[in-house]
Amino acid sequence: MALADTGKAIGAVTRLLRDRLHVHPGVTVNDVTVGKPEPPPNVTNPRLNLFLYEIQLDASLRNKSLDEGQPAPLWLVLKYLLTAFDEQGESDTIQAHEFLGEGMRALQELAFLPLSGSLTTLNALKDNPEVLKITFDEASADLLSKLMQGSEEKYRCSVAFQIRPVMIATSEPSSYSLLVGIDYLANEVIGEKGIQISVFPFGGPTLSAIAPPKFTPGDTITLRGSDLNLANLSVRLGTIELPITGQSSDTLQCLINGTISGGNVISAGSHPVSVIQTLPNGRKRASNLLVGNLLPLLTSVVPNNLARVNPGDPASKIYGNIDLTGELLGTDEDDVFVALYQNGSVVKLFDELATLTPQTHRRVPIKQENPIPAGKYRVILRVNGQQAKNSPEVDLVVP
Repeated sequence: MALADTGKAIGAVTRLLRDRLHVHPGVTVNDVTVGKPEPPPNVTNPRLNLFLYEIQLDASLRNKSLDEGQPAPLWLVLKYLLTAFDEQGESDTIQAHEFLGEGMRALQELAFLPLSGSLTTLNALKDNPEVLKITFDEASADLLSKLMQGSEEKYRCSVAFQIRPVMIATSEPSSYSLLVGIDYLANEVIGEKGIQISVFPFGGPTLSAIAPPKFTPGDTITLRGSDLNLANLSVRLGTIELPITGQSSDTLQCLINGTISGGNVISAGSHPVSVIQTLPNGRKRASNLLVGNLLPLLTSVVPNNLARVNPGDPASKIYGNIDLTGELLGTDEDDVFVALYQNGSVVKLFDELATLTPQTHRRVPIKQENPIPAGKYRVILRVNGQQAKNSPEVDLVVP
């Protein structure tokens, strides 16, 4: 799973800093090292040294989660010292001070740290939703004295800076659960007749509510508001125009039609809904916006090429694929999560899916290095934060 690579994020940031400083055209030193600001013996090359002296939790992002129902990752602030050494390994000479200034200028130009380098570095940092920001800190004499105290350590003038926010995603399974108001045995929606939505009339074409607030391709939705019986009205979901099937002064009924279900023009997720009135002069007047939640439609889940890690052992864990079919199952650019649910909790979470047919046929790979126990699971699908109503059961067994 891609988020598992974020456990290497701290080392990846240090490697990225070292590599970017080393190739920066304004830095003339021969080497950039990592470690305590002390020169190794018999070193004759001028160099810059990076020392990670403190790691803090970013308090402003402490409870920020990547997806609703998923545990919040660790958001870190990494604090570094940058020290320069001349050819004799000294840090308090004119030449060392020149190198230190070059390093500061390079860091200032890299204020927003771009991702590059090895595959290990990219995998550890590419899922970080925030841009890595370099900020200079005060490097007081007290701070440097504390970091360099000791009988064999020398006080060295250095520059302090920090990088934030660095994400380390937790490996703890998410707390997704089955939807309330769904009879999964009969595959029916229940309980929504008891939902009451108050309607407050306003002057002009105005929307106040959508029923139901979550819908799938083929559903009919009802928009409530005022002045909805005017001529030349149309309804938009995002940039898509919906056909109107019923109209009165305070309601409009619209069909989530087949154009949407193809997935070529829109993906599942939360989209703005508005009523557009075409005026006699050809101009268009839009109502206020409401949010409509377009759900993916998961129709079937089928195991594919399952195998045991230890063939012949009936208790061995299994690996292979699960093929999903339906509508609006997401594209490679969408935020898609699939969870295997068993005995009241999520057993395994996947965030990397293969696309067989865009939006209608996707594959969940269960890798051999991360197998799961055999058994029956409910498959929970979320696309762009919206969870499919249907969670079919799949029996993952190997004959």
